[in-house]
Amino acid sequence: MSSAPIRYAYLKGQTWLYRRNYPKEVAAIVGAQALKQSLKTSDAKVARKRAAEVNARYEDTVQQVLSGALSLPQRDTLVDASTSEWATPSERALARLRATLQHSEPVRYQVQGQRSQTVHKAVRRYLLLRQRDLRPGGFKSVRYSLELLQSKYGDLMLSELSRDHGKEFLSLIAQLSPYLGKSRKTQGLSLDASVDWSRSSPKRITGRTQRRIWSQVKHWLDWCVYEGELETNPFSSVRFDAKVKHRPYAVPTDKEVTTLIRRSDPIIGKVMLVCLLSGMRAGEAAGLLREDIVAKGNLGCFFHVRPNALRLLKTDAAERLVPVHAHLDSVLSSLPSSGPLFPDLRVNDITKRFAVLRDKLGIDRPGLVFHSTRKWFITQCERTGVPEHFTASLVGHKSARSENGITYSIYSAGISDEQKRDIVDQIRVPVS
Repeated sequence: MSSAPIRYAYLKGQTWLYRRNYPKEVAAIVGAQALKQSLKTSDAKVARKRAAEVNARYEDTVQQVLSGALSLPQRDTLVDASTSEWATPSERALARLRATLQHSEPVRYQVQGQRSQTVHKAVRRYLLLRQRDLRPGGFKSVRYSLELLQSKYGDLMLSELSRDHGKEFLSLIAQLSPYLGKSRKTQGLSLDASVDWSRSSPKRITGRTQRRIWSQVKHWLDWCVYEGELETNPFSSVRFDAKVKHRPYAVPTDKEVTTLIRRSDPIIGKVMLVCLLSGMRAGEAAGLLREDIVAKGNLGCFFHVRPNALRLLKTDAAERLVPVHAHLDSVLSSLPSSGPLFPDLRVNDITKRFAVLRDKLGIDRPGLVFHSTRKWFITQCERTGVPEHFTASLVGHKSARSENGITYSIYSAGISDEQKRDIVDQIRVPVS
């Protein structure tokens, strides 16, 4: 259940704002339609308290105006009408009130941590939180990006970060080598040291990698704003100009698939067959348990791809039922009868072994990676006339759309198990 709304306050972006209209007779005197002020926080509890403080000031202002404000103290900065000999008492009171309101300060709130929080401390706090939310691979990527920034600007106060720092950071990461981190010598280097080392090679990280680093740093700054440690993201107006080229995975030819299958690799041969004939991702297949194979009567067995103790899923849409292809029956019978089907395999083991196997078989070409097995399955579905949104349901794609362009999951409960079985049975293992 959501909390009760805060009277006269609303959330804009990540900051609570206060607005309350003055009565017409008051607005005419103070020269403003409403009292408006930022509450300088994203926390609803803090905003509720601060809104009450501003509301008290509003009530006091209205009361003073309606009572004639005759008791307000004189100020040296009052307008001429307050001291002129011809001014009436009411005119003097009005001038006195306007001058007082003009020079009164709004309720000010110090942004917590803005003066004491360094970039280093804010990064450490953020990483501790994200470590609980992200998977190891994703957290490692975020940590790398933020530690690059921290190595350069860690001693600065958060409030000292500026647009110029953002532009400088972008220019520096564009000079990084893709070979950084491949050896112990280059692990843990600062941003400046990484740039210096990168000068020994002409290759640079791709625009896609630059964008990933940049977006993770900006996300951290947005979090700082949300937490009330910054008023605005100083990097938000810095334009990212690097070109990001899409590099799609290659689709294995039937001949290449035949070569891979006939190799019967003792390490990844079986998991590769599962991925080829189910469209699973490497992590999904490596995390299969014997309990994830469920019987569906005369429809045979299905893989229940779901989160378990071994792995999570990429998206909510990734949880699904996929029919077990007939060709996999003999493969599954040779795997453990309980627990993990591939107990000694991790995603890293699979992808690295595939690279070795690919080189040995002489089928090395750009874009051909283990994930290409998933693309082969999708391609086979397409070639047999399966609608795109049906295939999306089988492979766990999130944005499945029907033929009329409407998001499929909004209006449909999904395709039936019978339809899934018909689709998978149409896929043939290539033979030469």
